Amino acid sequence: MATAVFHILYFLLFIPSTLSLNFIFNSFTTTTTTNLTLINDAHVEAPVIRMTNDSNTNSIGRVFYPTKLPVIKPSSNISSFSTSFIFSVLPQSPNNPGFGLAFVLCNTTSPPDALASQYFGLFTDANSPAVFPLLAVEFDTGQNPEFNDRDNNHIGIDLNNAESIKQTPAGYYNSTGSFVPVQMNSGENIQAWIDLDGNKLEINVTVSPIDVSRPTKPTLSYRDPNIAKYLSPEMFVGFSASKMNLIEAQRVLAWSFSDSGTARELNTTNLPVFKPEPSSLSGGAIAGIAVACFAFTLTCASLLLLFIWWRNRKTKEEDDEVQDWEMEYWPHRFSYEELKIATKGFQKEHLLGFGGFGKVYKGTLTNKTLIAVKCVNHNSKQGLREFMAEISSMGRLQHKNLVQMKGWCRKGNELMLVYDYMPNGSLNKWVFDNPVKILGWDQRRRILVDVAEGLNYLHHGWDQVVIHRDIKSSNILLDCEMRGRLGDFGLAKLYQHGQVPNTTRVVGTLGYLAPEIVRVAAPTSASDVYSYGVVLLEVGCGRRPLEMSVVDEEVVLIDWVRELYARGCVVDAADCRIKGEYDVCDMEMVLKLGLACCHPEPNRRPTMKEVVALLLGEDVAEVPGNVLSDLARGDGNGGVGGESEEELPLQSNSPV
Repeated sequence: MATAVFHILYFLLFIPSTLSLNFIFNSFTTTTTTNLTLINDAHVEAPVIRMTNDSNTNSIGRVFYPTKLPVIKPSSNISSFSTSFIFSVLPQSPNNPGFGLAFVLCNTTSPPDALASQYFGLFTDANSPAVFPLLAVEFDTGQNPEFNDRDNNHIGIDLNNAESIKQTPAGYYNSTGSFVPVQMNSGENIQAWIDLDGNKLEINVTVSPIDVSRPTKPTLSYRDPNIAKYLSPEMFVGFSASKMNLIEAQRVLAWSFSDSGTARELNTTNLPVFKPEPSSLSGGAIAGIAVACFAFTLTCASLLLLFIWWRNRKTKEEDDEVQDWEMEYWPHRFSYEELKIATKGFQKEHLLGFGGFGKVYKGTLTNKTLIAVKCVNHNSKQGLREFMAEISSMGRLQHKNLVQMKGWCRKGNELMLVYDYMPNGSLNKWVFDNPVKILGWDQRRRILVDVAEGLNYLHHGWDQVVIHRDIKSSNILLDCEMRGRLGDFGLAKLYQHGQVPNTTRVVGTLGYLAPEIVRVAAPTSASDVYSYGVVLLEVGCGRRPLEMSVVDEEVVLIDWVRELYARGCVVDAADCRIKGEYDVCDMEMVLKLGLACCHPEPNRRPTMKEVVALLLGEDVAEVPGNVLSDLARGDGNGGVGGESEEELPLQSNSPV
């Protein structure tokens, strides 16, 4: 009897706490925030929470409730929740580009590699989606054209990506159904309501000033039957924000949350108000300042005209100097007007995205040739000249599997690099997530060979060794015939055959970096081979190098495939979406070759000559270099095959 009573009491006292999450903060003090987790620069300025720090050039802050929210039930149904909060965003100057803040559901309180500068402190960059389940509602006070932001004052739904799946201007619908805009960066206290309906798989977001009752019509509604892909069984709920050197105060004033009904109403009375301080000058003082400014302006205008004349003369001299210097180099120099016309004035409609250095635009030359123009900023004339010398060397690289550089242009300290336009985008968009069309095995196989031949040319086919240093699927571009070309040589460095590259800065992309790079930061052709091995595995398996939405033992692609190889079932890692399209022996060879390229010891990896030979079905024994069969063996130190002594086949069953 006592045992039964104990179990009943345990159920009543403890089980409900794991099934619901209900809390309310009508203000924040050092006492109340002991029930919250404040990360990085987030801090209490009673009675509010400041998300970032004004004194830091790049600042990031997050606030989470410490108990995870049960999101996906054992029955695979999605839980519903309701939340309401009051926030204020006030930039130091209303003309400054803003950042805003985001309400977040995430399975981690510290998203890896998130930039402490922009993207709400949640994402790595504009091109890299999150590798963990993440749902965010952004209250964005800045416009980022690379994310197709509609304006600098909007609300958006972000699903594992900084680009909103749906967005709308900030505002609310009044009782007559008219839309009333709300300026979110005015410092005004704004109340937001977010409701996730797990049955309808729908998110509703509503905002209004705190003196307006909750509107009946949501500002934004979004429904997605596949929303579970962006959720995990348990997730943290909270807020995240970041900023760069410009000061913008992002404050959370109150917060209410419930996953068992409507969130409790917040007390909106007696809240602090944050507004730009009005000028304390008298009318006479303002008039005096105006007169002084007028006189000062006349003086400055004269000096400015003189400076413009001097600058134009100096610029012309510098341009003439560069034209003489340019004669030493290839490729062709375009005029700025030529590229401006080609890109329609570098309009955002022609923005393709961001490359290794900056924005990339699509353009059309007067002869109807399609080009891609990459804009690069440099801070010094000396740095520009050194970089130009390197780029000119790169321009001499000629291979069918490299994205060809057509020329360059300089305007001030901005350098524009002109490349062939690749109409089919990058490889990752055809393999990962849910592409419109799944890339078949034959096409994948051919692209892998294309990239291997291009990389082999960089390592062995020229008078200098070129280390790419950032080989990944997003840097593999596809031409009109769906043939693969290596692009983005922004991180490449040249050095003579046999010399050690003189760099100490670690560059590259997480998941593709060879382990020795972290230790010595000196890239070699072997570190490029490692990155190419990761590409072999991700293309064969149809998944990224790091995948947080899978079970723990499958998160790191290399470790997962290596474990399957040790168990003798490496083909189980192959992309199930193309099952039946590939020869099993050929797929096994590609996956084993990927593991060989990813050997932890650089001197045990094959050279790109050997990789190309194997992919083409040639006799590896006739190719100089290491013996591939040796690279395939396990060595007990985390090598390719663990305890297995199986060797790689020396012939491909499906040569391209």
